[in-house]
Amino acid sequence: MDKKEIQHLYWRAGFGIGFEDLNKIKKKSRKTILKKLFSASEKSKDLAVDLSEYEKSLTDSFKKVKNKTTDQRRKEQKYLREKGIELNQAWIQKMATSEALLREKMTLFWANVFVCADNNTWSIQNYNNTLRKHALGNFGQFVKAISHEASMIRYLNNKQNKKGKPNENFARELMELFTLGAGNYTENDIKESARAFTGWNSKRNGEFIFSRKQHDFGNKTFFGKTGKFDGNDIIDIILEQKQCAKFICTKVYKYFVNPVIDEENLAEITDLFYKDYDIKKLMFHIFNSDWFYDENNIGVKIKSPIELLVGIHKVVPFKFKNYKQQVYLQKMMGQILLKPVNVAGWKGGKSWIDSNTLMFRLKLPSMLLNNAQISLIEKGDIEGTFEEFYQKRKGKGYLKVTVDWDHFEKNYSKSEEKDLKSTLLISKIDVDTDAMLANLQIDKLKDYCIQLMSIPEYQLC
Repeated sequence: MDKKEIQHLYWRAGFGIGFEDLNKIKKKSRKTILKKLFSASEKSKDLAVDLSEYEKSLTDSFKKVKNKTTDQRRKEQKYLREKGIELNQAWIQKMATSEALLREKMTLFWANVFVCADNNTWSIQNYNNTLRKHALGNFGQFVKAISHEASMIRYLNNKQNKKGKPNENFARELMELFTLGAGNYTENDIKESARAFTGWNSKRNGEFIFSRKQHDFGNKTFFGKTGKFDGNDIIDIILEQKQCAKFICTKVYKYFVNPVIDEENLAEITDLFYKDYDIKKLMFHIFNSDWFYDENNIGVKIKSPIELLVGIHKVVPFKFKNYKQQVYLQKMMGQILLKPVNVAGWKGGKSWIDSNTLMFRLKLPSMLLNNAQISLIEKGDIEGTFEEFYQKRKGKGYLKVTVDWDHFEKNYSKSEEKDLKSTLLISKIDVDTDAMLANLQIDKLKDYCIQLMSIPEYQLC
């Protein structure tokens, strides 16, 4: 594989590749590189923050839980909020440092397919690890595991889904957003499948429970089939629909290949995926296809805020002194990990960019890596130029980070400016931008690194 193909692969399957790592594998075959990439992500290692204090409370009897004072509940909620911020930071760190980069990239992808939010950090951490565990497994098993998760059960109101009074929320979103897409089922399919998920609930510790008293054991008719179906049966019938494979492959294609669909390529991977719903096999086929490396697919995707953050981190590691400030930063760019905007998730693509967020994203590398400080402002509060606003806010609430330039020096000490440029930038460079870079008077490679990360082309992968 040539260098550009490897860079393309590692940005789509991960969050970029450094100069040293690129040079180590640049002359190896595609088969060898892919084997190593997939092998590194073979096993799933859980994301875990210390929730021992909350874990102790899970042993309380039901009576004690019900009789908690208002003060006790507020204290618990505050604890979980703080741990939620810590979990956000831990996930960023895991994406930036894990050798299982494909599994981590897939986990981020699936988090915007099986969208879920929960203020209970214990449950959402379990949910996140379920995404990670099944990220490269069998899609059918994945959907069933997701439907058993406490956070999802709460988020889409399946706790209220009971015999005689079915709640249709989960059944509707299962088909519309998770498996089939709008217009590929009937209202009756929703009603009947909701009955199949009655009685699906969870304990306080997140363990799934099936309440026979609350479950409707009667016949249901779903996609033309009739039987005493439960939720797992419904999922199996959904998987029989080729539209399910096409729906998921469309999402995969837009995220990992190109926001603009090539119908022939989509049909190819849909046929493959429909055979056994093997996610790992699907991703290997995509990354091993010649069309994946077509020039039209390289450098055409706008990095999400998280991809941008993690990508910078992999080149020059940084750490916030206050985790909460990194969440503020995510908010300003429009993507807070573990806090999706709604059940449909983030739209992605061009929606990441507007006049405010683009200016902010271009300034971000210098603010993070040049010992600069960044004003804590809400997205949409910038008036005039960013420089004017920044000067007005000087001294009022700033982010501070520590930067590991030693890591950068270690990995890029043997590189020259042209090497750094070709490593960090994968998209086509505008003529004027290229001229500007050529005329820069820069003494240190790290200053050139910051400059390269501050141009519009670095926003693409």
